[in-house]
Amino acid sequence: MNGVSAQAGAGWRLRCYVRLAKPRVLTLILFCAVIGMLLATPGAVPLATLAAGTAGIALVAGAAAAFNCLIERRLDALMARTRARPLPQGEVGAVETLLVAGLAGGAGMLLLLHGTNALAAVLTLATFVGYAVVYTVLLKPRTAQNIVIGGASGAMPPVLGWAAVTGEAPVEAWLLFLIIFVWTPPHFWSLALYRTRDYAAAGFPMLPVVRGRRYTQRSIVAYTLALAAASVLPAAVGMSGWIYLAVVLPLDARFVWLAWRVLRSDSDALAQRTFRYSITYLSLLFAALLVDHYLAP
Repeated sequence: MNGVSAQAGAGWRLRCYVRLAKPRVLTLILFCAVIGMLLATPGAVPLATLAAGTAGIALVAGAAAAFNCLIERRLDALMARTRARPLPQGEVGAVETLLVAGLAGGAGMLLLLHGTNALAAVLTLATFVGYAVVYTVLLKPRTAQNIVIGGASGAMPPVLGWAAVTGEAPVEAWLLFLIIFVWTPPHFWSLALYRTRDYAAAGFPMLPVVRGRRYTQRSIVAYTLALAAASVLPAAVGMSGWIYLAVVLPLDARFVWLAWRVLRSDSDALAQRTFRYSITYLSLLFAALLVDHYLAP
């Protein structure tokens, strides 16, 4: 019975560690990184490189998320969206989180260094610092433009994937970066619209808290239009073709339509719907890039 209890306890603790890594966000990060790897070459990506790059990026990204949870644990306890996380609930301790995140991040860096290349490792380390330190410590508690500036870290996964395969970060990889960078503000500001009280209670200067709902709604429209323009750049430079365009143009039309409706309405339900659609949008856009890469003539 003691062995069974120990196994159950170990399984429960492992699940806590996974929750610290923000698995839903991590899934999207890895999806974009893997597509960056696959787009980097016309042929097949070596399986060893694909595995090392994916695992390395996952471990470092998970470590960055855990550091974010550690730094914000007291503020997370004030927000309905985050108070069920392991640290506010006391399911794991601060020292334990620091140790696990450090081990995961270190293991991820070793995988990238020995399984891919130095550029991928350096860029991944810079992304870790950008999210865990620059965004979490310096930007998020101090400026309403935290999402815009800090979005650079969140936009890096396809660049990391591309670099892991080729040892380079060409303009095509940075076009993918640009799409995610411009996508990030309307994605997070839609969330902030229906979580404004949460952010205000925690003292985060999110845009609707500092500048108000109307300003945030206009900003969502402006960035969504910029996203629609950025999303056609892969086709404009010959990186993708008609298959990609056939998918992304309707996706853009729906996103712009939702952003316009958010501007004309104060409905939290509509803001939440727009937030959820933004995730679908990015997933389908990157999937379309991949299908076009392999199937377009």
